[in-house]
Amino acid sequence: MPMKFLQPVLATAVAMSLLLPAAFAQKGTLKREPVSQPLIKKQFTADPSAHVFKGRIFLYPSHDIESGVAENDNGDHFNMKDYHVYSMTDVEGKVKNHGVALSLDDIPWAGRQLWAPDAAYKNGTYYLYFPAKDKQDIFRIGVATSKKPQGPFKAEAEPIPGSYSIDPCVFRDANGDYYMYFGGIWGGQLQRWKNNQYNSTAPIPQPGDTAVLPRVAKLSADMKSFAEPVREVQLLDENGKPFMENDKEKRFFEAAWVHYYNGKYYFSYSTGDSHNICYAIGDNPYGPFTYKGVLLEPVEGWTNHHSIVFYDGHWYLFYHDVQISGKTFLRNVKVTELFYNEDGTIRKQNAYKN
Repeated sequence: MPMKFLQPVLATAVAMSLLLPAAFAQKGTLKREPVSQPLIKKQFTADPSAHVFKGRIFLYPSHDIESGVAENDNGDHFNMKDYHVYSMTDVEGKVKNHGVALSLDDIPWAGRQLWAPDAAYKNGTYYLYFPAKDKQDIFRIGVATSKKPQGPFKAEAEPIPGSYSIDPCVFRDANGDYYMYFGGIWGGQLQRWKNNQYNSTAPIPQPGDTAVLPRVAKLSADMKSFAEPVREVQLLDENGKPFMENDKEKRFFEAAWVHYYNGKYYFSYSTGDSHNICYAIGDNPYGPFTYKGVLLEPVEGWTNHHSIVFYDGHWYLFYHDVQISGKTFLRNVKVTELFYNEDGTIRKQNAYKN
């Protein structure tokens, strides 16, 4: 090749060599020394929802499998088909696999893709909340019940009326009210819903758009329906303004989680394609929540999804990465201790030592 043509090629190659390390680290190709080791090694698990029931930590994660579906931005390759429940009495001890808690075949209304679940307890019954695509390929949120925290769970015949999108998080307030937070853009379809109406042709948000907001609704006394219309969760920047879609390091993408600490409500979430777990603080379970910072920096693998729980005098952050497989859709659950600063902010966590 003549030098005048080779020079641009060489320049491009040098530029790409500078970009590749950052890109590979984001996608999980480069290996860094982790601060925590996988809790579960015989199955691939992700999106861990942690709760304390009967003196144990119970984990309700997604169950990753190699389904052979090609990877795409809609997440079709995350083609999970069941849920397993795990528990432990020590975050550094043995983790018990309680087996299949709920299978896709046992959910009458569901078509495919059992994504990130959550759980709750009320009056002797345990509730498993889960997203799945219905027979029309629209994500809805279902509920299943059991008398044991590990299940097995029996699903209701229909999804929760008025529910949509993904990543349910159920929070119990001190007065006994329960709230469900949910939503995820791109493959989670949240961008298709406006005023609780579905538009199959709604586009993915563009940089100049106001960022799509997560959703919340109080649960009815039976824990199987909404007591009110679904509303948006106001997530605001430090100046009290809503985020724009191009605020990718801070705006909501998916994976809502809510916990209560020292008189405040903490709303944490994933920024998706920028891979942060961020958090915001409010005085009310409905919000508004004011952005405070990054809680967990990006992990190896494309997704970032977490939960926060208080157990045995300590706060813990559960999350996942791809340490075992190196593949985006075959993840492993981890845990690390969470710390607060004196002003109530959370100390930023890094899942790796370097």
